[in-house]
Amino acid sequence: MNPNLRETASRYKVETESFTVSELLSFILDKHRGKAAFSTSMGAEDQVITRMLADLGLPVKIFTLDTGRLFQETYELIQITQARYHLPIEIYFPDSREVEKMVNEKGINLFYDSIENRKRCCNVRKIEPLQRALQGMEIWITGLRKEQSVTREAIEMVGWDEDVNLIKINPLCEWTHDQVWQMVREEKIPYNTLHDKGFPSIGCLPCTRAILHGEPIRAGRWWWEDSDLKECGLHISHK
Repeated sequence: MNPNLRETASRYKVETESFTVSELLSFILDKHRGKAAFSTSMGAEDQVITRMLADLGLPVKIFTLDTGRLFQETYELIQITQARYHLPIEIYFPDSREVEKMVNEKGINLFYDSIENRKRCCNVRKIEPLQRALQGMEIWITGLRKEQSVTREAIEMVGWDEDVNLIKINPLCEWTHDQVWQMVREEKIPYNTLHDKGFPSIGCLPCTRAILHGEPIRAGRWWWEDSDLKECGLHISHK
């Protein structure tokens, strides 16, 4: 790790305070050429950022995590997005040996049995591949928004991630749900068709359901768990 990277994050936070999203992305990508990575789950926010990155034309690593349990609609969107913007999206898979070990010990749908099992599954299928994807990087760009859940209310446009020791950029953190979808519609940005079927937040197929009217945006994720603090661990410290 660059020992000065944390200090750089603090400096950027001040320097970019008045920047627009595009200005922030352009600034970051120019300063960290070849060292910036954008993780996309193919959600609406991520699709907006992908479009912005395509417009900027600056070097950036774009990747997604294929857990092996995604919806077919998500796979279709990956292909459509790559064709639309002519941007390579690197796909990271979990270690097959770890998946085999886990399901043989706990069962194919272990995540329904306990929070501990669910977190183990997320760790094997998401967190470990994420760590591999971010190796050698200095910047981690995400599509997180404050409005998404109580666990994300404190995020900032520019911050520091203690788990991966990288500068974390959340360019849409202040955007509302309506702002995201206004851009998607106005710019005809491709999106996951499950959004039209009541799925505002889309993860793995067995762990995602459509939400009911009036439910929070992420109510359909791990819905069997009775907690407002549900996260897979990608954006919450798991040290």
